[in-house]
Amino acid sequence: MQHNKDAPLRSDAQRNRERILEVALEELTRSADAPLSSIAKKACVGQGTFYRHFPNRESLVLEVYRYEVQQVADTASQLLETRPPDEALREWMDRLAQYAMAKAGLADAMRRATSKQNALAGLGHGPVTSAVTLLLNANEEAGTIRPGVTPDDFVLAIAGLWQLDPHTHWQSRAERLLNLVMDGLRAGAPAGRANR
Repeated sequence: MQHNKDAPLRSDAQRNRERILEVALEELTRSADAPLSSIAKKACVGQGTFYRHFPNRESLVLEVYRYEVQQVADTASQLLETRPPDEALREWMDRLAQYAMAKAGLADAMRRATSKQNALAGLGHGPVTSAVTLLLNANEEAGTIRPGVTPDDFVLAIAGLWQLDPHTHWQSRAERLLNLVMDGLRAGAPAGRANR
């Protein structure tokens, strides 16, 4: 009987956690310096509840970033269900660019919250690598990209995205860069040769 009494607490705790993450995403995207007290207040949770979930600023920022990267990564399989592999790959690249530019405040917060030089890149590595692997494998099977492209090759090829200034008209530059990458991936594709 005891565990039944605990169940609502667990779901309440889960709801509190999700509400904190939603508010934190919004606030940190707007301003890297958003105070934790205002995030707790807007999430309608007390300081005690807030700190039970996220004992410090770094733990909150890391979790928001992890959650967001996972959302972007998850779209890879959704796109593959509804589009040909090469179109799915190209659209996913656009979504990654939109994410990178829209979350500039979050990226700043990440840089401030983590002391290690490459913590930002490392955190998203798992989900992003899984999504890229899924997309590259689907394209290689379909013969729409050159064989043997690794996830590391791909991530290095699109690394220029992180150099774009989100406060400028980044869309046309990102589109040009990603089209170049896509053209490079298609060069030497078996399906391309068959169509010639």
